[in-house]
Amino acid sequence: MKKIFLLLVMALTSSAISQNIRFEGTVKDTTGVGLEMANIMAINQQTKAMDAYAITNEIGKFTLSLKPSTAYTIKVSYIGFQTFEKTVTTGTSNMNFPVVLNEGTQLKEVEIVHEMPVSVSGDTIIYNSDSFTNGTERKLEDVLKKLPGVEVNKDGEIEVEGKKVQKVMVEGKDFFDGDTKLATKNIPADALDKIQVLRNYNEVSNLKGLENNEESIALNIKLKEGKKNFWFGDMNAGIGVGMEDTRFIVNPKLFYYNPKYSLNVIANVNNIGELPLTAQDYFKFTGGFKNMMRKGGSSFNVSSNDLGILGLRNNQAANIESTFGAANFSFNPSKAWTLSGFGILLGNKTEIENTTISNRIDNLPDGSSQTISETREDYTKQDSKQILLKLSSSYVPSEKAHFDYDALVKFSDQKENTSVFSSLLSDIYTGKEQNPFSVNQNLNYYYTLNDKHVFAFEMQHLYQNEDPFYNANLETLPFAPLLTGYINEGVGVRDDISQKRFVQTNKLDTKFDYYYMLTPKSNINLTLGNTYSYQNFDSSIFQLLNNGTQNNLTDPTTFNDVNYAFNDVFLGVHYKFLLGKFTFNPGFSVHQFNMNDEQLGTSNKQSFNRILPDVYALWQIKKSETLTYNYSLTNNFTDINRLAQGYVFSNYNSLFSGNRYLENSTSQVHTLRYFKYNMFNFENIFANITYTRQLDAIKNRALLLGVNQISSSENMNSNFPDETFSANGNYGRSFARYYKANFRVGFNWSKNNNIRVYPDADTDPSNNPTEIQTIESYSQSYNLSFSTNYKTLPNLTLGYNFTVNDNFSDVIYIDSPTLTLEYYFLDAFSFVSEYSYFHNRNKTKTIDSEYDFLTASLMYQKKGSKWEWKLSGTNLLDTKSLDTNSFSQLGGTSSFSSYRVQPRFVILSLKYTL
Repeated sequence: MKKIFLLLVMALTSSAISQNIRFEGTVKDTTGVGLEMANIMAINQQTKAMDAYAITNEIGKFTLSLKPSTAYTIKVSYIGFQTFEKTVTTGTSNMNFPVVLNEGTQLKEVEIVHEMPVSVSGDTIIYNSDSFTNGTERKLEDVLKKLPGVEVNKDGEIEVEGKKVQKVMVEGKDFFDGDTKLATKNIPADALDKIQVLRNYNEVSNLKGLENNEESIALNIKLKEGKKNFWFGDMNAGIGVGMEDTRFIVNPKLFYYNPKYSLNVIANVNNIGELPLTAQDYFKFTGGFKNMMRKGGSSFNVSSNDLGILGLRNNQAANIESTFGAANFSFNPSKAWTLSGFGILLGNKTEIENTTISNRIDNLPDGSSQTISETREDYTKQDSKQILLKLSSSYVPSEKAHFDYDALVKFSDQKENTSVFSSLLSDIYTGKEQNPFSVNQNLNYYYTLNDKHVFAFEMQHLYQNEDPFYNANLETLPFAPLLTGYINEGVGVRDDISQKRFVQTNKLDTKFDYYYMLTPKSNINLTLGNTYSYQNFDSSIFQLLNNGTQNNLTDPTTFNDVNYAFNDVFLGVHYKFLLGKFTFNPGFSVHQFNMNDEQLGTSNKQSFNRILPDVYALWQIKKSETLTYNYSLTNNFTDINRLAQGYVFSNYNSLFSGNRYLENSTSQVHTLRYFKYNMFNFENIFANITYTRQLDAIKNRALLLGVNQISSSENMNSNFPDETFSANGNYGRSFARYYKANFRVGFNWSKNNNIRVYPDADTDPSNNPTEIQTIESYSQSYNLSFSTNYKTLPNLTLGYNFTVNDNFSDVIYIDSPTLTLEYYFLDAFSFVSEYSYFHNRNKTKTIDSEYDFLTASLMYQKKGSKWEWKLSGTNLLDTKSLDTNSFSQLGGTSSFSSYRVQPRFVILSLKYTL
């Protein structure tokens, strides 16, 4: 399979290159100096189409791939110089064509008007959308995938130059700030004019050049003229049949933009598995809130108590019913003041069926070993309703002052019921409910006094309530001896155990920065900051007896009433200076930490000081070629969830007890990143290496009893550090205008030390013998893709992915070739089909599974018509399930899962375009 795939790619590439000649040259001024970033176009005189384009490199060199024996108009333009234009007829061999530009006003083009597909202005790359479309595109995502240097992953996240795009704007206005998926999946392709990639992006002009923004990228969409000051969008509805029931989708989208205000409305109701926003996306949705303490030197993250609800792959479940509604607005009461915000409603009813085979090899103290194997079938029903609301205000009265306020509200209602059939634990029935609520507020003020002095004040407050409720009904509760007061009702009576929790968090981050410009190329940054968090954790375990009464367990080991306060005051000093092509920004922060937890009628206080250094260095090798190094020493602190000493159910077979005497861990992180984007040949290269060494890491002390687990937390001795090393790289190239190739490779190694407790006569795990279990794991991934982008011919995208996961107990290999076909024909029909194949196998051949997916759609829309018919089929091969593998560092458990997916169905839909 791999050899055939590579031969096909090579054949397509060589065929494309052999049909053209190489037309190269230089663009210089009258003094002989090469002009970088000059634009060159070759216009076919017969077809009046632009057959090729190029941008000169740093010495003014360019290369075009042109048809032999063809007459072309060669146009060369550069800001501040007169446009060069000349007619040239190519021969049958390569040609050299030097160009000299005269200074003066750029001449207007009269006879033939063509736009450069790609141009560069400072830190902005501008793509002309129509230059990359072939007629099959329907949304922003379809266009982005065809742009040089741009990738869109399966989650709808955009990557440019290997960096994740932080936000998408339309006409300079935020489009659902905090998530790019809604933009890629919903903005119509026919509305796009220009796509601007904003590199080194900082939305606060006061801090431009003062902060290190090289990793920050945003996208701005410029609309076609006919889409401004008018409503545009589409209304889509479809119905069809599946193997088991009727399928439907209703998906209206409306957009309005003018200079003063904008409004976007998106709705989607369907049962075909089309999720504009998944439940996982909901939890990741930041609303654009940034980590303001990223240079603070300490890390205090509020962990989630979500019970794992919605953590499954419910975008490909056995059955999905989705309801989605969203509205985004922006309004300018004045030139200085902008109001914006959004509201999102997400509702999902999901049925999930999963079969899992788990294996773990235990090395016992006496030198022998045993294998623990379990086969488990899970049937889950989830019902969730989630709401997101955001309001933002930005006031910029002048270049000197900038004031921001943001508020993001999240609340949801989630339920999950699961039936588990285990080969070791018999039948289990669990229920989960939770209604988490959070409000995140952000207040920022920036002021530039003069060229020497800049001030910044930032404050962020988080208020969060979580109330997870968990119930498990088992044939026998394995932890009954540990739960004082638990009643064993005898043989034949099932155990019914429940736990309710309430966790409340108030967290306030405050930071004041002062920047003093020593010289035009150096500045000192003084930072005074504070992180304060106060949390309350209440939990209790109770038993529902067979007679219907409730047995409340009152022993201190079965409930928690904990208050925890964390305070970090720090002073940071950073010095940034430019030295030729180098930028250095070393610094350090001095911290005073204070912690206090109150539980079990006593108070436990900790207090200490720490100096934490960090270094940032950048080598600007060329205008679009950099090498960046980052180093940081960070203190990592746990929140209240690991400090509460009473037992908490993590699952029906997992019981956890916290440790109030935990201390912080320390991590050293080294990152080296190389990036190069060559507009001369549209070559995109990036590589990243990261090494992390963590000392005194907080670990679970785990007693594994078959598939059951009793664990607690403690700090791992610093003589046993955890280490990770990751490296990834990418090489991408667009050439001959119609072809795009990409190769990506990734490697990850980790060494984790866990505290393993071995069974003994004593049921209290703290009294049992232990050992340090060191587990090393490796993973490798290789991805190769090649795509064509013709205007009139069928287009192919070929991809191949190979992954190796080498863990403690097994080696897993995954092959996954993919094929996508796009064809726009007869000026009305669009055909798109995607095929993917997966082969999972392990080294011992005990696991060997194959499955594939095929989707296809045929669309009909006459040119100029507002109506479009679409016939689409999903899972046309009627694949029953997809397979995955996973590995748990704790205990070294390897799991293989078969996950049932929706059956084959066909949908006929009609779309009306506004």
